[in-house]
Amino acid sequence: MDQFSDFNISPALKSRLASANFITPTPVQAGAIPPALEGKDVLATAQTGTGKTLSFLIPIIERLRQFQNKQAKALVLLPTRELAMQVEQSFRKIAGGSNLHVALVVGGMNEGPQLQAIRKGARLIVATPGRLEDYLKRKLVRLDQVEILVLDEVDRMLDMGFQPAIRRIAAAIPAQRQTLCYSATLDAQIKNVIREYLRDPVRIEIGSVLKPSENIELQSFEVEQEKKLELLEHLLEKEKGSFLVFVRTRHGADRIAKKLHRSGWGATQIHGDRSQSQRNAALRSFAEGKHRVLVATDVAARGIDVSHVAHVVNYDMPKVAEDFVHRVGRTGRASNRGRASTFALPAERRDLRRLEKTLSVQMKRFRVHNNPTNAPKTALNTQ
Repeated sequence: MDQFSDFNISPALKSRLASANFITPTPVQAGAIPPALEGKDVLATAQTGTGKTLSFLIPIIERLRQFQNKQAKALVLLPTRELAMQVEQSFRKIAGGSNLHVALVVGGMNEGPQLQAIRKGARLIVATPGRLEDYLKRKLVRLDQVEILVLDEVDRMLDMGFQPAIRRIAAAIPAQRQTLCYSATLDAQIKNVIREYLRDPVRIEIGSVLKPSENIELQSFEVEQEKKLELLEHLLEKEKGSFLVFVRTRHGADRIAKKLHRSGWGATQIHGDRSQSQRNAALRSFAEGKHRVLVATDVAARGIDVSHVAHVVNYDMPKVAEDFVHRVGRTGRASNRGRASTFALPAERRDLRRLEKTLSVQMKRFRVHNNPTNAPKTALNTQ
């Protein structure tokens, strides 16, 4: 499919897509939308930033419109509040005027509006597993009219311990349904989910399931712990654009953001200890360019979908290769170029080589060294 207008969808939906400036589908959209429109189960492995959201929202909108049962619903399960909120916003953008309403069901926000939206007949429920399971236990929501189930970023949902909640939610949905499953990786745990929830799925694989985008320039810096902040500030001085900085701990996110702020850099942070309103405000200020730097932990950053991230910095080395791919995938999105820098301690040299081998990549190597007096603050030597 060369354009969205080539899909077998209603003229009204084509018009709304064109108005939102969606003209040419991405590979995952071109691959997943046609079988999904036919009611088939779909298993898609694709990285963040490849256009997965539209690849399930378009079939949902079109199929809900076509169901003879006008009470039929679709359910999208996602790992984080931020990601759920972005899917809800995308749905409103392309479903406007279709008489299809959406309910956002997530933790950390007032229950009242969420339950009211469901009771008013929302045809799409966009939810995180924890809050939806809570509503099920309290008999505040019924899922027996769900005809389409979407499991988005299922690998991360499993990493976050949501498998029992997903199983209980799926048990409340009719067995005769359509299921669309999206994952960046395809390990044994994901294969178990496929066997349990999908029936003869159409397989869509976009690029490597474990490889950074070719649009991203990868570089690494061997640096002592006490020199990391100075190196980060050097990169901020040297380069333009926004920076997304990943750290391991919530305390580290707070500490680095505050130090950057005191040094005159516009920095904010996002992690699990911040309230939902604080997280929303931090994301908004970063997306709007009010803060140039966002310091984040892995789980909190999972839902970040900001198109203009110029540079991702792994201030702390990621624990596993999957986390590296998810982190650096926040830059170099669509056709944009991006850069990702990884700070590695001398003791982490072997870990860095193992990471490169696992991902079949070669980073440009630099080493930070102490300079004689009057030399520039941070000197970098290519290894």
